[in-house]
Amino acid sequence: MLSKSQISLLTSLQHKKFRRENGFFLVEGYKSVTEFINSAYQVDTIYHTPAIASKMLNLSRKINFQEISLNELEKISSLKTPQEVIGLVKIPIWPVLNYNSLKQKFSLVLDNVQDPGNMGTIIRTADWFGITDIICSEDTVDVYNPKVVQATMGSLARVNVHYVDLLQTLPQIDLPVFGAMLNGQNIYNTDFGGEGLLVMGNEGNGISADIERLIGAAVTIPRAGNAESLNVAIATAILCSEIKRNSMKL
Repeated sequence: MLSKSQISLLTSLQHKKFRRENGFFLVEGYKSVTEFINSAYQVDTIYHTPAIASKMLNLSRKINFQEISLNELEKISSLKTPQEVIGLVKIPIWPVLNYNSLKQKFSLVLDNVQDPGNMGTIIRTADWFGITDIICSEDTVDVYNPKVVQATMGSLARVNVHYVDLLQTLPQIDLPVFGAMLNGQNIYNTDFGGEGLLVMGNEGNGISADIERLIGAAVTIPRAGNAESLNVAIATAILCSEIKRNSMKL
């Protein structure tokens, strides 16, 4: 049985302020929880219902396990239809971003991406294409937001997400900087090479003017129809696919 203080702590983690104060975030669902168990993240406690108790026997014994009722699960879950496992995971203290570690590969840069679903999908897309680092502006949505974590489907466990001052950081990274913009070069005629940064902008406003000045090459997904724009997560997937295809020719 969960105590009132436990319920209060776990429900508070739906808010960024309390995630930062307590140093924890929640992961929901058996598959996602196991992804974090098998990663560099530290899983503190797993809360589960009796219905899934047998599955818990296959997981690490170094973790605290607590069996709870379905009613208690519903109280602490952020989902309308809660899954039967919730993991309490420690927010890691990442080392300062090592610029040299970004060389000979591509990394994503997110400038004020706000929608949690988009953020989660971008992380999952990065994982699919083997992109291990995402560099975010400080005003980009919190990666440990429950909706972000859920949308990553466990990929967050394998992708490093850094929050930095982009204006100060980008000029210090000695790599080509590509930016997704409406008036850029056709991506299918672009030689991306084997390393660089790909900047994706805000859902409504695109890349900010200050960051735009730091972009070396503007690139565009050519439009064949009449849609005004592409969703940023969809655009990221298309660009990552083309960058990957391009790199396979090197």
